[in-house]
Amino acid sequence: MIAILLRVFAFSLLLVTVVPIHAESNATRLGDNLQPLLSCLSGRADSFAVALDIDVLLDGKVQHVDGRLVRFDDQSFDLDLIHSDYSVRIRRRTDATAFALPHHQTVFLGSGDVDASDQLSPRGITNRLVGSGSMLTMVVPMLQQTDSEAVAHMLTGLLKMDFNVNRQHWTLRNDVSLQFHNGGKKIEINVGEKHRGTLTIQDSLPEMAKVDDWVDFKQVVLERPELERSITRGTRRALEILSPSRLLTSPQPKARQVPGGELRWIDGQRVVLLKGTPEQIGDAHGRLLAVESQRCIDSVLYTFGTVNTIRTGRWFRHDLDAAYARLAPHIPEDHKRETLAFAKAINIDPSTAHAINVFPELFHCSGFAVSGPASKDGKLYHGRVLDYMTTIGLQDAATTFIVAVDGKHAFANIGYAGFIGSVSGMNDQAISLGEMGGHGEGQWDGVPMATLMRRALEECSTLDEVMTLWQDSPRTCEYFYVFADGKSRQAVGVAADPESIEFIMPGQSDPRLGDGIPNVLALSSGSRLETLRERIQQRYGEIDVEAAQWLMSRPVAMKSNLHNVLFIPEDGVFYVANATHNAPAAEQPYARFNLTELLQSMPR
Repeated sequence: MIAILLRVFAFSLLLVTVVPIHAESNATRLGDNLQPLLSCLSGRADSFAVALDIDVLLDGKVQHVDGRLVRFDDQSFDLDLIHSDYSVRIRRRTDATAFALPHHQTVFLGSGDVDASDQLSPRGITNRLVGSGSMLTMVVPMLQQTDSEAVAHMLTGLLKMDFNVNRQHWTLRNDVSLQFHNGGKKIEINVGEKHRGTLTIQDSLPEMAKVDDWVDFKQVVLERPELERSITRGTRRALEILSPSRLLTSPQPKARQVPGGELRWIDGQRVVLLKGTPEQIGDAHGRLLAVESQRCIDSVLYTFGTVNTIRTGRWFRHDLDAAYARLAPHIPEDHKRETLAFAKAINIDPSTAHAINVFPELFHCSGFAVSGPASKDGKLYHGRVLDYMTTIGLQDAATTFIVAVDGKHAFANIGYAGFIGSVSGMNDQAISLGEMGGHGEGQWDGVPMATLMRRALEECSTLDEVMTLWQDSPRTCEYFYVFADGKSRQAVGVAADPESIEFIMPGQSDPRLGDGIPNVLALSSGSRLETLRERIQQRYGEIDVEAAQWLMSRPVAMKSNLHNVLFIPEDGVFYVANATHNAPAAEQPYARFNLTELLQSMPR
């Protein structure tokens, strides 16, 4: 559902702003057809009204959206996007903004001044909605052109679009077609067999409604900068996710060093080494990964946050802040100090950094451990599959952290820029950990899961110590875990919620997991669990690095597979695969890391 909302919302905006890039061939004819729309998009027309009729095929189902964009002047506009399940209406005036959700009968209102960079004024809005991380940045200069024939010459020369005389439409690569009617005031767009849209420039403007005129709607007052920032940054990040530029798909592997930290690239993956006090580590984290951290924040707080607000009718940041208020008493002070130093380094409000780090608590994968006779060499192999929201672009911030906090165990944390907790990790005591989300959203009076995971990496030397930490700590929500100790070649499965905790030993039968397989833990659900068990039994006694990675391949890993990790804790070695914009982690190559060697290579 998140994917559907994100794509329908962003596709609607794309039709408003960038559709004419797909129209080319005979420059004079094309220029005449483009002139009405370019007059609107370039700002030459002070006011206009455009109607949208969009069909987007997602998950085998046609999603229909009706829309309308009305610009009244360079400060005021209305945007309506109406879907059968979720609808949005935005009214923006010089001194106030309304973000209304008709399905929830709720409107968010903000008044007063706005930020200079992240605001919704129609004047120059294209530059604020399209960032360098999106391929669309290349077309912005064309959209701002007032000479339609010049634009037509550029388009026909660059994209080689042909005019089909028989069908009277323009085609590009046989999968995009446009047909103009009424002198260019109506454009029909087809993108393959998946997407269809009609854009109509209307002859008259409706009356400008009052920004606060919402009869029978619940009104929620927000700070106007927060309201407009959320929509602006959320849309900009959505366009990066849907149409990423090479800055994101092929980042330049440039190494960097700052006091307390170093950025390296290993087999095409981003690795950050951090050492020192919590303040030094937080500062180095922010300075080395400022851009990636901001993208991660934008993905969670603004892109996902805006979509989730549309879905639930509640302001997402309010939910996140409420969760943090209950979780904060259970977060160690040194973790808070590290987060504050990180926030200062990237110049964001500390409350934002705190909130972003409890994000996993609001939304709830597969894991296994095999050892002894089950593996080829008797070693313990611990696999961890993270299936988690590739649709919001977290893969752009994927980072393997090597962290050595003064006075604590050093550890590897397979995570994301801006996030200091752990969901997958291994420490220098041969302890490895992976989690799987369950139910219980809202049960937040305990230690955040990702904080508890990091504490185990920093504090625990044995499997018993990890189990005791979980038993003695107040817990949140429902989570499942696989904990492993390479020293003893032992592992344990865990089912935990705020009220209870249960340990499942290798080979133990369980009604949720099936009959026990000697020397094996296999945690997943449904058909993925069945496939994982079948694969383990098929390769029983032969499992090595290659076979263990195969265990985590599709369909054990879902389409939303964000990262896969294979730990061999007794060797201090682990393998990581990260998702791309086009493929899940399970379909990507693994990079090999040696924790011992990386720690030894850290600058003193």
